[in-house]
Parts: sequence; C-alpha cells; structure tokens
Amino acid sequence: MAAVNIGVLGGAFDPPHVGHVALARAAIERFRLDRLLVRVVDDPGHKHVTTAPQIRLFLAELAFAPLDEVEVALDRFARTVDSLEALGLADPVFLVGADEFVDFPGWKEPERVLELARLGVASRPGFDRSELDAVLARLDRRERVTIFEIEPLPVSSSEIRARAAAGKPIDGLVPPAVAAEIARLRLYRAG
Repeated sequence: MAAVNIGVLGGAFDPPHVGHVALARAAIERFRLDRLLVRVVDDPGHKHVTTAPQIRLFLAELAFAPLDEVEVALDRFARTVDSLEALGLADPVFLVGADEFVDFPGWKEPERVLELARLGVASRPGFDRSELDAVLARLDRRERVTIFEIEPLPVSSSEIRARAAAGKPIDGLVPPAVAAEIARLRLYRAG
C-alpha cells in the first residue's frame, strides 16, 4: 500500500479568504497531497483574533468545502511544533507563506518542526528571494524546505475585517459562502 501524502495548513482564519483557498489548491497540486489538514488555531499565541474559534472553524469548513482533499479541524495548540507532535503524522508537508517563513527562526523549536515535517513555503512572484535564502542559511535541515510559487492574491484577513467593519463589500475576497455567513452573523461590524 502506498504511503499517504499529507499536508497541514494552520492559521487563525479570521476570516478564511480566497488566498487561503488558492494556497491549499496550489499545495495539493505541487506536493500531490492525498489529504490536507486545515487546522484552525483555537488561540493563536502570535496574533489577536476577533472571532470565536467555533465560528472561525465553521467559516473555514465553508471556505475549503470545494476541495475534496481537505479536512478542517480545530487545533488547540498555539505553536506549530506542539500541533505536529500531537498529530504524529509520517513526514507531512507543513505549509507556510513566505512572510511567515521569514520569521521561522523565531518559532518555538524550529529545528524540531523540520524533524516532524517538511516545509512547503509559498512565495509569490516579486517576493525578495534573498530574505528566504537568509532564513535557509540559518537552518541545519534546509533540504526539508521547498519553496514554490503561487499566483499573488492581494488579500488579507485584516483588510477583510476592516472592509466589513466599514460596511464595504467583501465579495471576491472571501468565498461566496463565507461572505454570506459573515453578513448573516454580522461579523466584524464596528460596535
């Protein structure tokens, strides 16, 4: 029986947007993933979230529903190394954006992360490759890191929250089902 190739994509997903879905699609294709575990971090230690974990989980389930390979679950661990330890997967690909990878040496136990998982670093055309190379040069196990390009989508969760708070449309920035739920639940509204 062939080994199952599994990817892991973690994040706050506050809210999940079209960039997250595009990254998932690109990674499934690039790494020939049989499964992609999308982990909605319950209480991310590195960033402030405005929405309850169960709502972010629900929105992520809606966002990634079109991708058959994706399984969405809540992640009770704030740190990647703890999450990967608990998952106990056989050599998964942990997906990060280039911006996050620049901060990788400051993560909790980055070398242990590389023991537990290969890293798939999604870069966009125009991202300064020298920043990524500088991080790679600091790692003992750089062969465990694959940098791949994705189409740039200029969208961020913070921008979406600001637009929703201002009553501006978010169509095209989030999947339609996510936009509908944000409107229905009146999420990210000021006051």
